[in-house]
Amino acid sequence: MKLVIGFIPLLDCASLVVAAERGFAAQEGLDLRLVRETSWANIRDRVIVGHFDAAHMLAPMTIASTLGIGHVKSPFIAPISLGLGGNAITVSLSLWEQMAQQGASAGDFTLAPAAALKRVIVARERAGIEPLTFGMVYPFSCHNYELRYWLAAAGIDPDRDVRLAVIPPPFLADALRVGQIDGFCVGEPWNSVAVDAGVGAIVTPTSALWPRSPEKVLGCRAEWAQRYPEPLEKLLRAIYRAAVWIEDPDNHGEIAKLLAEPGYVGCSAELLHGALKGRLALLPGAHPVPLEEFFVPARHSATFPWVSHAQWMYAQMVRWRQIELLPEYAAAARGTYRPDIYRAALAQLDVDIPRADTKPELFFDGRTFTPPP
Repeated sequence: MKLVIGFIPLLDCASLVVAAERGFAAQEGLDLRLVRETSWANIRDRVIVGHFDAAHMLAPMTIASTLGIGHVKSPFIAPISLGLGGNAITVSLSLWEQMAQQGASAGDFTLAPAAALKRVIVARERAGIEPLTFGMVYPFSCHNYELRYWLAAAGIDPDRDVRLAVIPPPFLADALRVGQIDGFCVGEPWNSVAVDAGVGAIVTPTSALWPRSPEKVLGCRAEWAQRYPEPLEKLLRAIYRAAVWIEDPDNHGEIAKLLAEPGYVGCSAELLHGALKGRLALLPGAHPVPLEEFFVPARHSATFPWVSHAQWMYAQMVRWRQIELLPEYAAAARGTYRPDIYRAALAQLDVDIPRADTKPELFFDGRTFTPPP
């Protein structure tokens, strides 16, 4: 069966690319056609109207579409995760110099850099200088919520003290270069692209803010999943096996070269290889440093669609006034994530699948998100 899958040029589209290119999809009797897109809004719209059977999607996007916020209401499901982590917060060199003067230092992934940014913001406000602008990829994205969480932890109001602007991932480094924005939160390789171009400094990987944090999922319309349950299960098995293959360090060089092709991510294989290894240069000209579990394709149940992830995302939508706190909305958000489909698809494989659907989530500021019952 032929399936058309949309994706954005990012490191975490790797399991889809590998499933198609290394034969894992073909072994399931699937012919995957991967279509490169530029913006998340395009991905969402093309899944809704049926151009794509499924897509590489921002996890909160599936929830927002199901709830009908930010666009038309279209019930989606997320039956598998495409890995954990892979994002970072990057700022312009000019802003980094100001933060360093206020006590920030490269490689310090505590609250200190955010606190230094707070002091920069206060000084700018006193001097009558306009607010800083930060880019993020979509209003309903982990990038938006992680950036907001980091800012708010230091006492920075994301809706008052700074401006947030939506910019597609491939354009963020250029937006930073020409001074349209002062920083951004995005997935790899676009943080490393900014550093390599000499225009940005990586302040923190989001894996330091929220270890083993969720990111992309395979998203599809609920109606499509109901109509094609067997092809969906085959697709999940192909993605899972691809993710396990990606975990092997011996395959990282091949994956990096594959993703570097213009039809996929289309950037330096060296930068992609570093991100796969979890070794990123934080400043221009600096040696790459190891980042613990920066991007996890399969380990730690990385492909499992944890309902607690969906619950945290809905909690952030409520926190940032994107939607009301209502029982029916909470139930719909939970129902978007489908561990039941995941378990059914992988039942025939020798896979250790979590028995629970939720788990507590620990953050860098010592707070724990305990999923509501």
